[in-house]
Amino acid sequence: MRILLSTIFSALFFYSLSAQADTLRLSLKEAVALAQDDAPDVQIAYTALSNNYWRYQAFLANYRPQINFGSTLPNLNRSIEAVTQPDGRDIFINRSLMRNSVNISLEQDITLTGGSVFATTSLQRIDLFAAGNNPGAVSYLSTPLAIGFQQPIFAFNALKWDKRIQPLAFEEAERSYSEDMEGVAYQASVLFFEVLVAQLNLEAAQRDKADADTLLTISKGRFDAGRIAETELLQIELNSMNADASVAENQLNLQTSTERLRNFLGIRHPVHFQLIPPVELPVFEIDAGLALEYARANRSEAIAFERQLLEAERDVAAAQGNVGPDFSINGYFGLSQTGPQIGDAYVQPLDQEQVRLGLNIPIADWGKARAQLEIAHSNQQLAQLQVAQERVNFEREVLIKVQQFSLLRNQVQLALRAYEVAQKRLEITRKRYRIGKILVTDLNIAISEEANARRAYITALRTFWLAYYDLRRLALYDFENNEPLLDRPEVGK
Repeated sequence: MRILLSTIFSALFFYSLSAQADTLRLSLKEAVALAQDDAPDVQIAYTALSNNYWRYQAFLANYRPQINFGSTLPNLNRSIEAVTQPDGRDIFINRSLMRNSVNISLEQDITLTGGSVFATTSLQRIDLFAAGNNPGAVSYLSTPLAIGFQQPIFAFNALKWDKRIQPLAFEEAERSYSEDMEGVAYQASVLFFEVLVAQLNLEAAQRDKADADTLLTISKGRFDAGRIAETELLQIELNSMNADASVAENQLNLQTSTERLRNFLGIRHPVHFQLIPPVELPVFEIDAGLALEYARANRSEAIAFERQLLEAERDVAAAQGNVGPDFSINGYFGLSQTGPQIGDAYVQPLDQEQVRLGLNIPIADWGKARAQLEIAHSNQQLAQLQVAQERVNFEREVLIKVQQFSLLRNQVQLALRAYEVAQKRLEITRKRYRIGKILVTDLNIAISEEANARRAYITALRTFWLAYYDLRRLALYDFENNEPLLDRPEVGK
């Protein structure tokens, strides 16, 4: 009774959902294309790529001139302050003035040397307000042009290393996006086969239920005629009840897998999938050497290995920059003039020059800089060993996948042939049972063998297509159409 009620409720629930849902007929490749177009995972991958794009643009801006405008309008000061007099005494004076200033500066970092140069022009005005016996006055200070530079010597040059590493990091991010797209294709194929297997299992369960009901009717007639024992009739009745339970279970599995596929594809409204089994296998051969070459050229790992080695080398250079004396040299040249009128502040400007050499020599750091250098060297050796091992593992994975793929097509053909034989045997067995030539145990064996052969065929088909999309993801290459799978979407607009 519980099995019967469960079957009825599941059937009604499934029917109500199917009645409200649209039917979407899809092949495997259409499901993959739909996922790569609208799946939420694609939006996540695109957002990650966009983030890396703007990081790269910010990096490029470090190597371009920076133009800045600054101003102080106004700076009013009415206060009593201590002012130093010409004889060295400090006396409190009531001050009432306003300072205004504007300036434009241009700065440029030098990648080759790690220093920077700058140029600026500025104008200042001071207004002294009348107070007591002071009549008030206006004065200007102009700096038509000032140029200068800052240059560290023997220091770590971060600009040079970033220029080598950051383009690799962005290229790695672009290839990671392509890998994410192929990862979406792989996951779509996984969910596609979940629904397909559930549909095929439900169809098989419904056929088994119809056959079981027919056999039960026949067996009841034979039992009434005294041609079969009660134990055989009970076995047939149990088979019919198990078929009812199997239909209910497979309806629930189909509903669950359908919802997972629908959510992954980004379909918001209820839908019933009518999936086309991908029984036609692509005919092409994959050369292991070419597959490995494509993987090296297209995968983000190849870029990541190079980036990791460069970062380790950079860290060594940074540690070496902390060992020994620290030199820096600064230079400044400018023209300036003052006057009570703005025009006077630009007449015959006076030159100003500054040159400064800085020196910092560590006397005793108790081996700290040396230890940091040794740590950097050790980390570099560790990175080299890890990259070498990861490169071997990466190449081995590609080669193994290619070798396995070449065997999976034959397994699908063998499984299909076994399934066809099992179907034919079950059909013959059912006919023979209906005319009373065999026992129910022989029929049960045939039913079990047909179910096992069907599952083996679907599993082989699923394994083949998952291996197909996995190999595409590993090599970022479409071996069927002979073209790379490097997706470069437009970002930053």
